[in-house]
Amino acid sequence: MAVAVAAGAHVYWNAPTREDDIQGQIAMVERVASAGFQGLVLAPDHALALISPVRKAIAHGIPTVIVGSALAIPPGGGLFYLLNDETKGGQLAAARVAAILHGRGRIAVLGINPDIRGIMIRARSLEESLATNYPGIQVVANAIGSFNVPHEQQVAEETLKENGDLEAIIALTSTAAHGALSAIGSSGEHRVKVIVFDPDAITFDNANLDSFILQDTRSMGGEAVRVIMASLRGQSMPATQQLEPLLVTRENVSSPAVRRMTLMDWRTESTRWKWSIGP
Repeated sequence: MAVAVAAGAHVYWNAPTREDDIQGQIAMVERVASAGFQGLVLAPDHALALISPVRKAIAHGIPTVIVGSALAIPPGGGLFYLLNDETKGGQLAAARVAAILHGRGRIAVLGINPDIRGIMIRARSLEESLATNYPGIQVVANAIGSFNVPHEQQVAEETLKENGDLEAIIALTSTAAHGALSAIGSSGEHRVKVIVFDPDAITFDNANLDSFILQDTRSMGGEAVRVIMASLRGQSMPATQQLEPLLVTRENVSSPAVRRMTLMDWRTESTRWKWSIGP
């Protein structure tokens, strides 16, 4: 996940790959805490391992904004949260799978990650929404996920093999989605549809892709910079804010709402930022 650091009139940006894993993100936050930066924006990949580095940054007086998924640290004292509304995301996925299966069918949920609080919230919301509103949808498999695509593909292959009448997969992460689509392609089970959370890209280049649940990361990024600037000026800002995700389908992918959310430039017109890319 991406890490951005505001320093004076500049923003330092680093987006570790999955191969960098959690150690790269820990090192990034620790470097920020000791290098005199003026603010930190962090999208955590691990809820536990980043607690100590984030506490260190806050102790150094660095305003810190956590985006996407919360850490097990209460807001306040220079720590702010701009979170994806994971409860809403789970509800969107439940409603979508019920719509494409006409209220009845067997599905699997892949990519459950206990280390990321937001994913666990979306998983619980999905389960509760299905049980309450769509009892005809049966979850026949719940699989723990990782950030390893080959592992996710193996899990998806086993799920498909054990459930020959599976009709849809809800992938709670982009890694789980890659694994599921690869497994479907290898198995020939082309009728299985996939609903994807947090996609790497919004492209319907696979017939099995049904839809995406998209976080409003652009709004999160712009608001995070505003929160840091306000904090540096001594202005009061909400400690926690939530932004609703959006269901993206083939029908609305070209809409203004989707185009706005997928723009990768977080700058606002009123803020003159210079950008540099970190190694």
